[in-house]
Amino acid sequence: MTVADYLIIALPLAFVFGMTLRSRRYVKGVANYLAAGRVAGRYAIAVGDIQAGLSVITLVALVEVKYQTGFALGFWENIIAPVSIVIALTGYCVYRWRETKALSMGQFLEMRYNKTLRIVCATLRTLSEMLANSIGPAIAANFFIYFLGLPRSVQVCGIAVPSFSILLFILLCAAVFIIWNGGRIALVITDCLQGLISFPIFVLLTGYVLFRFSWENEISPVMLDRVSGQNFLNPFDIEALRDFNIFALVVMITGSILNRASWLGNDSSNAGRNAHEQKMAGLLGALRGSIAPLMCTLFAVMVITVMNHRNYAEKAHAVRQDLSGRVAEELFSGPEKRRLKEAVATLPVQRHVIGRDAPLSDKKNMETLYFDTVRRTLGNDARGNFLFQRFRSVYQQMMLPVVMRHLLPAGLTGILCLLMVMLLISTDDSRIFNASSTIIQDVVLPFCRKPLTPEKHVLYLKLATVGVAVFFLTSSLFLVHLDYLNMFTTIMTSLWLGGAGPIMLFGLYSRFGNTVGAFCSLIFGSGFSLTGFCLQRNWAETVYPFLARCGLAEPIGGFLETVSSPFNPWICWKMDPVKFPVNSMEIYFLSMMIGIAAYCIGSLLTGRAPFDLDKMLHRGKYAEPGKIELRTRWTLRNIFGKLIGITPEYTRGDKIIAWSVFLYAFVYNIVLCFFGVLIWNLFSPWPAEWWSKYFFFTSLVVGAVVGIVSSVWFFWGGVVDLRRLFHDLELSRNDPTDDGRVFKDTRDAHPQ
Repeated sequence: MTVADYLIIALPLAFVFGMTLRSRRYVKGVANYLAAGRVAGRYAIAVGDIQAGLSVITLVALVEVKYQTGFALGFWENIIAPVSIVIALTGYCVYRWRETKALSMGQFLEMRYNKTLRIVCATLRTLSEMLANSIGPAIAANFFIYFLGLPRSVQVCGIAVPSFSILLFILLCAAVFIIWNGGRIALVITDCLQGLISFPIFVLLTGYVLFRFSWENEISPVMLDRVSGQNFLNPFDIEALRDFNIFALVVMITGSILNRASWLGNDSSNAGRNAHEQKMAGLLGALRGSIAPLMCTLFAVMVITVMNHRNYAEKAHAVRQDLSGRVAEELFSGPEKRRLKEAVATLPVQRHVIGRDAPLSDKKNMETLYFDTVRRTLGNDARGNFLFQRFRSVYQQMMLPVVMRHLLPAGLTGILCLLMVMLLISTDDSRIFNASSTIIQDVVLPFCRKPLTPEKHVLYLKLATVGVAVFFLTSSLFLVHLDYLNMFTTIMTSLWLGGAGPIMLFGLYSRFGNTVGAFCSLIFGSGFSLTGFCLQRNWAETVYPFLARCGLAEPIGGFLETVSSPFNPWICWKMDPVKFPVNSMEIYFLSMMIGIAAYCIGSLLTGRAPFDLDKMLHRGKYAEPGKIELRTRWTLRNIFGKLIGITPEYTRGDKIIAWSVFLYAFVYNIVLCFFGVLIWNLFSPWPAEWWSKYFFFTSLVVGAVVGIVSSVWFFWGGVVDLRRLFHDLELSRNDPTDDGRVFKDTRDAHPQ
């Protein structure tokens, strides 16, 4: 990196941290620290949420998945966008959540169920959340080591200290610094600022990839060079895909609906100035029409092209040699490392000629030569299988940064590094804050006999932040993941989500359901996920060798194949000595179904009087004095408006936004891009080249236009909202009783 690269990184970050220091003046009480005083505007929340949602691990995971599956599944993913838009337009879960006026998930659970469930759920959710999120700093630190070509260790006072540990410490300290100064206020401000800075970077990096590679001559031929059943562009030829397929898409949609409310609380979902503003922030966030998704997609396209097209054979060989050597340095030591590096160094340059050589597949591709060499070197025993699984995981995850290091010129290297740092900080600070505030609000606070003073309450929140950061540091240093990143985060979050969905969903929308049903959902739903996680984690080293020694591997394998056979090819359970036959998506889905059944059965067997929802939601006779409930009847004139969530609170501008989003999601995405193309192909299947043009137009051309327009729109809206946020925070008042307590006489949160 050059001096210019370092300046590109340092100057914007100095501005962001300067604004962090300014946010300290606005922390006047607990509500300010936890919920930004509930005065944030829609664009400040939406821009910040988009930035916080797009992390380094998200980008790495996307490239990891696309390198295995291509983009054919993207056609079926058109269904997801309308689902997300409908959820946002209707304010599903978020609107009712904001009406409860709870400062945390636990406060809501105590109002709806009882204090014991509040503590148990908060503990389980926080543990699941921290375990899933703690891998983020580890992946980011490794990203910078591989991207910048940093040494594995540096000398500090004559002692060799791992670069990985140093980077982790610095990055987590930066996140804690932001939280410590302003809590949720600092997060909303800095995440929004980093989002505004990132928008032009997204455009610049997107433009670089678009002009650097040829779609017709390089990208498209590589995508089409796949065996039958594993096509990277034709969505009707993907039945042989295993982990990321149509069933995984069904699981994602099911989870997004059932667990919509499971992560609410202790995030920006309680920072809006009112329920409607929070709803509009969710709508804008669901649109996500910024240039960021296009940039991420193009990064994946770039990696696939460089690593597989013969025009880049020499560069791909250099990447594989560099990547294999660095992974060996990271994972192995002594003779093992030496033998592995020597074996890999002898591998030749691979020149795959499309049309002459056999098409590639998940079993036979450009990485097969390297993986076979590594597996032979490590051996086929239990330890060898475990080490090979680790090697393959790190190799696939770190392919992106190594490709970028070998490809990007000076200047763009610094710009990408700046973007990655901002994505890391904006994600880690939010996740650390969410976990630490849950611990204090929902685990510690219920045990306090006397209310804490606002000063002591905020101090406890800050100290918990440091504790969570230490947990992240420790977990990142010692936690080993052996699967795709998306699969790892899925199984870790399902420890909570397996039983959380019915608890939160029935809690917000139904008078049915009680504490017994909620505990049943946790025990059976989340318990199933925990069992699946333990089997996955210990499969190659312990479980499979044990089954093989007992002669059980073959009969259990036969049983699994028989059970899954009705759902082939989308679900296919086959015995494997390296990987557990049931993947994380399948475990997650089964745990959700078990959780729903357990909640309903437990509640039916022990149900008493229905719960009073109006009191919790401050409706009807419990409405605040002077508040007018805006409700309209269903008529032919307003039926479509009601269906997409338009209420009397909507201004003319809000209605334009809502209808624009609705038309884009349903008319363009569903009617034209999905159902129109689907019906056409049912009667007259497209040739492969047509699918290439389809994705070029829908993903690149339309994506670029919508992305640039929405980026300018969000940029201006974010600037205006930030100015208003500072003004409203200056005028906000502190209520010392607004700290997340539930008052026993009313069984209600403190009225805001």
